[in-house]
Amino acid sequence: MTDKEAFSGVRVLDLSQGIAGPHSAMLLAQHGADVIKVEPIAGDWGRTLGRPYGQNTAHSIAFNRGKRSIALDLTKPRGLEVGRMLMKQSDVVIEAFRPGVMAKYGLAYEDAKAANPGIVYLSINGFGSRGPNAMLPVTDAVIQAFSGLMTVARSSDGVPNRLTMIPVDVVTGLYAFQSVATALVRKFRFGTGSHIEASLMQAAAAFQAAKIMEYHLEGGEPQPLYSPVATMRTSDGYLNVTAMREQHFAALCEVIGRPEVAANPDYQGRELRIKNEASLLAILRTEFAKQPTGHWAEKLTAVGVMNAPVQTYGDFLDHPQTKALSAVEYVEHPGVGTIAVAQIPGTPPVASQPISRSRSPLIGEHTAEILGEIGFDEAEICAMQVDESIAVQ
Repeated sequence: MTDKEAFSGVRVLDLSQGIAGPHSAMLLAQHGADVIKVEPIAGDWGRTLGRPYGQNTAHSIAFNRGKRSIALDLTKPRGLEVGRMLMKQSDVVIEAFRPGVMAKYGLAYEDAKAANPGIVYLSINGFGSRGPNAMLPVTDAVIQAFSGLMTVARSSDGVPNRLTMIPVDVVTGLYAFQSVATALVRKFRFGTGSHIEASLMQAAAAFQAAKIMEYHLEGGEPQPLYSPVATMRTSDGYLNVTAMREQHFAALCEVIGRPEVAANPDYQGRELRIKNEASLLAILRTEFAKQPTGHWAEKLTAVGVMNAPVQTYGDFLDHPQTKALSAVEYVEHPGVGTIAVAQIPGTPPVASQPISRSRSPLIGEHTAEILGEIGFDEAEICAMQVDESIAVQ
């Protein structure tokens, strides 16, 4: 951490749990912000997502790296007092509860603004703060279904499926980070605070902006952008093949030993290939099944046809290109062991950063440290620990 990082000196109070809010706060931490994660005495429920490794899971580590943790019971007067003190002394507050929850604790935007006029306050929720669905509970899968995203991942029987790597939560965190970053620029240039609302529903729509626009303009399900672009089963695996232009399609047909397919009137030009895609893909799949993935990848690459073997995460981690770019680095995490950390574009290499940037805090690991910074002495901290207003690791 250096004083030349974009958000060095910025204090972020992360009251959120789960994925989307913690993700946005983690990105601020990776750019130098001091992010204080406020979690219940039992911990953020995001710590239960997936296989446990002590107090963490892969998800809780990935989206909470670089933070400090203070464990507070906000239902108790002393715990709430600490929360309000931290809010007053922060540049950014992040919360991810249903509309109205923060107001019950006196921690809503209006409360924050009254105590700290320049505050940047981010509210992340599911369906937004108004409308018939505003108060409904939400998960990533719920918004995938609601927003139409599941329709792009249909199985062979036509059933829409969820994408399992929580894309809506992740992109909500990205859009929220973008909004907070620009709000901080505005704060430091003009001295004005902001209240930002970022819903998972909005983020899912923005993520699918082109598909939604296509649907509206075409009056229904849009056609493919081009054809063939498909995953082919080979004799030993799968290969994705993309032939966007005429010369690529002709070269593809030569490689599979079926040059006459490129000359077939049914497949002349993009529109006809899209129209007759089913019969075209049937031909291609028959041929690709005859040889292993490596055979086809080598021949297609040699003639300029874009392709990629469908890899497992293990294949990806072991690939020379992944290693050449240091796209994933390995660091030791207390209580977990060696973890694989994906490099975030635009941030310094993982290997050059202090270990605190790559690890997630334990529940209340920094409670005493943070309380000391805001003026509590050892006796007061012990008293709060006795009445369970706080938890100290």
